[in-house]
Amino acid sequence: MTWAVVLAASLLTQAAPLAAARQPTRANGWAGLDASAFSSLVAESTDAPLPQRLLSMSERFVNTPYVLSPLGEGSGVDPDPTFRLDAVDCLTFVEQSLALGLAQAEPEVAPLLEHIRYAQSPTYEDRNHLMEAQWLPNNVRKGFLLDVTRRWGGSDVVEATKTLTASTWQSRSSQSLQLPKSRQPVGTYTFDMIPLERVQAHARDIPSGTILVVLREDLPFKATRMTHLGFVVQRKGRTYLRHASRGGYNRVVDEDLETFLLRNSRYAKWKVTGVSLFEVHRPDATMLGRAP
Repeated sequence: MTWAVVLAASLLTQAAPLAAARQPTRANGWAGLDASAFSSLVAESTDAPLPQRLLSMSERFVNTPYVLSPLGEGSGVDPDPTFRLDAVDCLTFVEQSLALGLAQAEPEVAPLLEHIRYAQSPTYEDRNHLMEAQWLPNNVRKGFLLDVTRRWGGSDVVEATKTLTASTWQSRSSQSLQLPKSRQPVGTYTFDMIPLERVQAHARDIPSGTILVVLREDLPFKATRMTHLGFVVQRKGRTYLRHASRGGYNRVVDEDLETFLLRNSRYAKWKVTGVSLFEVHRPDATMLGRAP
C-alpha cells in the first residue's frame, strides 16, 4: 500500500471516526482536512523552533480517541495501517507527532515515522517494541532524542535499570509480543530517573515539547517498566502532560501534570516509581542513512 493511499485513508476516517471507541465531544484538529490541506499544513512554519512545531502538531491530536496499538505494518503479523489520524495510543501519538513536527514537507512524514518506529527495516520483528531496550536507545542513536533527565532533575536523579532474561520471555505478557527468540532482547539497560515524589519540584523547569516517560517498579516477568509517555506543555504558569490517556479520558488530553502525578502515585498493583525526560532533535541526513 502506497503512502498516498494510507494518507488518503487516514484523512477520510476523520469524517467517520471509529465507532468502537468512546468518542470525545469535539473532533480533533485533523478533521475536515483533505490531502492538499494536510500537505500545506506540514509545510507551514518549517523554520519555527522544533519545540513549537511539536506542540503545534501534537495539539491537533487533542480529542483523538485512544485505541490500543492502532498502527502496524499494513500486513503480516500486525495488519493495522502504518499511519492514521483518527486513533492513537500513547506511543503512536508521540511517534506521529514527532514525524509530523520534524518533517519539512509531506513526503518526509512516512520515512521519518518509519525511522522512529523501527530499528532498521519496517517489519514487525524489527519494530521498536520495548522502550528501554529498543525505542529509546535506537532513537537516541539515530539522533532523534537526547536524555535530559539529569539536566532537569539535578541531584534528585537516580540510576534505574531493567534486566531482560530468557525467563522474562516466558511470561504471558512477553510472549504476547510474538517475537521470535532471535529477536527477543536480553541484557541490562540503564537509564536516569527522577523519583515520582520529586518530579513536581522540577516541573516548571522542564521545557515544552520535552518527552516525559513514566517508569514503574521492575517486575522480572515484565519485558518493560516504561509504560507511558507524552509531551510536557508549559502554559500560563502551569505544567501539563499532553498524552493519549487510556481509561478515564480515553482520548488525547492536556492533563495538569500535578493531577497526573497524584493519580499515578495511587497505583498499587504495579507502582509508578518516576519519570525520565528526553529532548527531541532533528537528526542530520547521515544519521538516518541518507545522502546529505
